[in-house]
Amino acid sequence: MSLIPSLLSGRRSNVFDPFSLDVWDPFKDFPFPESGRENSAFVSTRVDWKETPEAHVFKAEIPGLKKEEVKVEIEDDKVLQISGERNVEKEDKNDRWHRVERSSGKFLRRFRLPENAKMNEVKASMENGVLTVTVPKEDVKKSEVKAIEISG
Repeated sequence: MSLIPSLLSGRRSNVFDPFSLDVWDPFKDFPFPESGRENSAFVSTRVDWKETPEAHVFKAEIPGLKKEEVKVEIEDDKVLQISGERNVEKEDKNDRWHRVERSSGKFLRRFRLPENAKMNEVKASMENGVLTVTVPKEDVKKSEVKAIEISG
């Protein structure tokens, strides 16, 4: 126990409170570029894709974004594209940031849809930070096999 205070050089105001630790930040005064704040957690937004008997359903968690900040597009007739951007909060020169954990930056996810997707009936909705895109399925007619008689 005697090693802890010497390692921390007296930076802990209350030994019994783990949240009162004043940790030394070696990058505190390092001039990072503004774009250095982009967080890869938001850039690689996770999307679930499930197929039901009636539709393909995509769910993307994008908390903190308004529906106006998200785009859902169909391109090249069978590619679903979900994109958006969360901007970094504007800094005031008098502000001092202690921690930045919320993600910011752009994201773009693309999915090639199967042949049975009804592209003209795609619907999207957003509720509680979850974007849901529903792509109805059409009945794919199985190709008819025609037997060819071999002569000779």
